[in-house]
Amino acid sequence: MLDRCIESLGGQVKLKAIAVGVLALVTMGANAQNINGAGATFPYPIYSKWFSEYSQANPSVKINYQSIGSGGGIRQVSEGTVDFGATDGPMTDQQLKDAKVKVMHIPTVLGAVVPVYNLPGVNKDLNFSSDVIADIYLGKISKWNDPRITKDNPGVNLPDKSILPVYRSDGSGTTFIFTDFLSKVSPDWATRVGHSTSVKWPTGIGQKGNEGVAGMVRQSPYSFGYVELIYAETNKMSFGAVRNASGKFLKASTGGVTAAAAAASKSMPADYRVSITNAPGADSYPISSFTWLLIPTHSTDPAKAKALAGFLEWMLDHGEGEAAALTYAPLPKQVQDMVRKSITTVK
Repeated sequence: MLDRCIESLGGQVKLKAIAVGVLALVTMGANAQNINGAGATFPYPIYSKWFSEYSQANPSVKINYQSIGSGGGIRQVSEGTVDFGATDGPMTDQQLKDAKVKVMHIPTVLGAVVPVYNLPGVNKDLNFSSDVIADIYLGKISKWNDPRITKDNPGVNLPDKSILPVYRSDGSGTTFIFTDFLSKVSPDWATRVGHSTSVKWPTGIGQKGNEGVAGMVRQSPYSFGYVELIYAETNKMSFGAVRNASGKFLKASTGGVTAAAAAASKSMPADYRVSITNAPGADSYPISSFTWLLIPTHSTDPAKAKALAGFLEWMLDHGEGEAAALTYAPLPKQVQDMVRKSITTVK
């Protein structure tokens, strides 16, 4: 009899322990912060890694991110339909003025945009002068064996085939970086097309996202496009060296991006909106850029603002060290120090 009582008592204790555990999990779930963001595809590989790692280290915070392009990120954060946005092209003064919520730019990492191509029978890395890239998209250069391309690639047997230019059809920070570069190196491009997250392309075929452009170039012989460096490397695509402001042909690398950022970091504006395309210096890769998170300065949910600020601190302390492994360049220390001060204003 006594044994049965003890057994019954033990069972009740176990049941109470289980009930307490379940209650704790329910309470944790109820208190968890679900933070929603959307925007740039350019930094998606590293953001995906960061958000997953941060949630593992901080189970009470879950960050959901939709890779829809910088234009979509700007639009949604401006309308207040997401908790944060992401862009590779900084918002314009007019966009900041029109936004329903006040937004700050927080730089996260730097990356490179590269010219990719599908050229059967050519196994050597090609060189591309900046004006040649512009004129391919302007329709002035339409053949792979055009004299201006062959001049930059002596000894390469380039085919007498038409070039198929591929571009981003969606609002894109990658497009902003690419067209910002073209506007600096080609007066004709600057006058006829200009730079923005979305432009009227004179020629070519559009695809959505870095993924779409990479996919189209991979499956289309004699095509030419532009994607973020990690998409080119992940998909094992051929990408060319680009002539920089010093006249040197340079393939994209984290070192080349870091060199391009060096000058900008010394005179970084307080709002972080800066362009580093076609930067001076023999070691500067010319199609480089910062990428930014767009953070509301005054959230309607203080708990979410606190969670976002916590993530940004984690990013500086842990995330930046992971950048190079994914072909991004970390923020220069001077910029990191500035960002730490900006984080304290997120409320």
